[in-house]
This record gives sequence, structure tokens and C-alpha cells, in this order.
Amino acid sequence: MKTKYVILIFGLLLNSYNLNAQISGCTDPLAKNYDPTATENDGSCIYNSVSISPTSTHEMSPTLSETSGLIFWNNTLWTHNDDSDINLYSLDTLNGEILGKYPITGTKNIDWEDIAQDDNYFYIGDFGNNSNGNRTNLKILRIEKNSLVNNILKIDTINFSYSDQKDFTGTGSNNSDFDCEAFIASGDSIYLFTKQWISKRTSVYCLPKSPGTYSANLKSSYNIDGLITGAVYLEAKKLVVLCGYNNLLQPFIYLLYDFNNKEFFAGNKRKVDISLPFHQTEGIATANGLKYYISNENFVKSPFVNNPQKLHILNLSSLLTGYFERIMDVDDSKTSGDYIIYPQPASDFIELRIDTNSYSRIMIYSASGNLLHSSSPKNIIDISFLTPGIYYLKAGHRNFKFIKI
Repeated sequence: MKTKYVILIFGLLLNSYNLNAQISGCTDPLAKNYDPTATENDGSCIYNSVSISPTSTHEMSPTLSETSGLIFWNNTLWTHNDDSDINLYSLDTLNGEILGKYPITGTKNIDWEDIAQDDNYFYIGDFGNNSNGNRTNLKILRIEKNSLVNNILKIDTINFSYSDQKDFTGTGSNNSDFDCEAFIASGDSIYLFTKQWISKRTSVYCLPKSPGTYSANLKSSYNIDGLITGAVYLEAKKLVVLCGYNNLLQPFIYLLYDFNNKEFFAGNKRKVDISLPFHQTEGIATANGLKYYISNENFVKSPFVNNPQKLHILNLSSLLTGYFERIMDVDDSKTSGDYIIYPQPASDFIELRIDTNSYSRIMIYSASGNLLHSSSPKNIIDISFLTPGIYYLKAGHRNFKFIKI
């Protein structure tokens, strides 16, 4: 009996230790309720209100007056209109000028509202449903990327309905919670973020991303207090950024990050207002997770408001750099004894996958040997001040080359 009693006490102590090993709480230092002792993020972070302004804004061609979706691919932005026009347009990332027009022949644009991508395909969401809330032909077009640029289009269709929409009685204009203007593609699935005109929430629905006809399954819902119109996903960084606006056409973005298993609303949820009053923002894209592009369609309420279609560039490094540094995996660089500089080539930021504790300074030199930058060790460096060219980064006794575009 005595031996069993000792074993029982030991088991209780062990269980108590395991329970104490993981402390749930807010793990984001930018939050008001940050808990430095927390080891597991429980999604409880609360943030101060914040508003940011674009670093630059560029008026786009009248051809894009109803620009809706936006993605970044092949060092270029891609967009489309949301009514009748069946073209994809490639855009210059510096000023939003149209570089090319790619007709998606054999299709019809009932209400194209967003565009997403994976390694091999573009996905165009023909699922706008705000006119009466009762469409029965919701679909996503899947377009092979190589076939588009080589002018030998390969297109197929993903048809779907919402698993919880049972009543298809017309609701009238802008009066349904079964509208959608934002989605992402990940793994073998597509995730829809609905635009809910009545509740001002957004719901996440999941369906396969292969051709077929499906019932999109409801996963979760969250009170956005606005209308969601675009989404972009950085899977490696566990970050989704949504864009939208409220009833007064005040644009905002929502940062969803540090979540697990595609439970997008289980991690940090931070709303950021954009200083662009009366702008109907529609699309959002990014190349590196710190610099973002947001588009708005033409909105005119004469004589007081006249905001044509524009491309806005935002810098979110002050909000996300710390998070990226915390999640960055440096194990590979430690074992290889080398640096990893990402991306290559780079435009605005470079990520250094190194152990910053091993070096006292990081310096950037021009190809001619002039010192251009010197800082204490950090994993993300702003290189937007550099002109395009070849540069060398020095940390300790080692030099590495990178290209700025």
C-alpha cells in the first residue's frame, strides 16, 4: 500500500508540473494585456486603436474603375473588375499602371469579387451575391498560371453553395449575410470570408479547391463590425490580412496572426484603420508581409466625394516586424553555418535567417565598397532606401551578396 501511495503522489506532482509548463495568455508585446509569462497564445490579446496612412497613392486607369481583387505574382500585381469585363490585368507595382491584359475567354463575369492563388493556379471568385442574396450559381474559376501567360488557357470550375443557406428568397440589394468578396487558397482547400451586410460579421467557409460541386462548410464566425472585401494569406507566417470598410466607407484592415490549424480567429485579431475616408477598398496583396498594396474602386457622390480608382501602398513593419522575428526559424542557418537572405532579389525588406546573438553589427555595402547601413543585429532590415543594384551584407567575418530590385 505504501508503494502505491508514493507512486500516486509522484504522478500528481508530474501532472501538476506539466500543467504549469504551458501558460496560456496574450503573447503579443504590442497588446495592452501582454503577459510576458505566457507561453501559449490563447487569442485574448487586446489592442489600442491605431490608424495608418499610405506611404504612396496612385490613381489607376479608368479601365479599372471597378477593380475588385488583387494579388502579387511574378513581381507584378494582378487585378480584375467585378462586372462583365472578363480580363485579368497585370499592373506595375510602383504606380498601378496597366502592363498587360489577359482575356479569360469562354467565361462570363457575373460578379467577380476576388482573386487568390497557389503555386500553380489563379482562382477567381465569381461569388458576389449582394444584389438579392439568392444566387444558385456561385462559382470559382481555376486558371492554370502557365496557360494564362502562354495564351493557351486551361480553365475549370469549382461550384458551391453555403451549407447553412436554406432559404433562397430574394432579400433585396445589400441585405444578405450570404455575400462574399474575399477568399484564400491553402493546401487542398479554399477558405471563404463572407461579407455580411446584416450582422457586420464575417464567416469562414471551407471547400475543396479541385473542380466539382460542393457544399461549403461553415467553420467559424467573427464580429468584424464592417464589410470584408479582400484577403491575403502568408501561410509560413501564420498571417491572414483582411481588408474592408464600415457603413461610412471608412477603410480598415484586420490582422489575424499566430493561430494554429487554419483556426484564423483563434489567434491575435487586430483592427487597423486606414486614413482614407470615403474609399471603397476592394483588394489587398503583399510580396513579403510587410509592404501591402490595397486597391479601391471608383466612388463618386457628387459634389462632395469623388474618389477614383487608386492603388495605395502601406508599410506595416511597425505592426508585424516583431511578430515575424519571434516566429522566424533560425535552426537551419545554425546547422548549415551559413546565412539565408530572403527574398532574393528583394525590394523593400530582407529577412536574415541567422542567429543574431552571434554578431555585434550588421552592415550593408555598395558594390564599390561604400558603407550604406549599419545596425545592431536584427532579422528584418528595411532596404527601401537603396536604389536597384547589387549589395553586400557583412556580419562578423562573412560577406554575402543580395540584389535590390
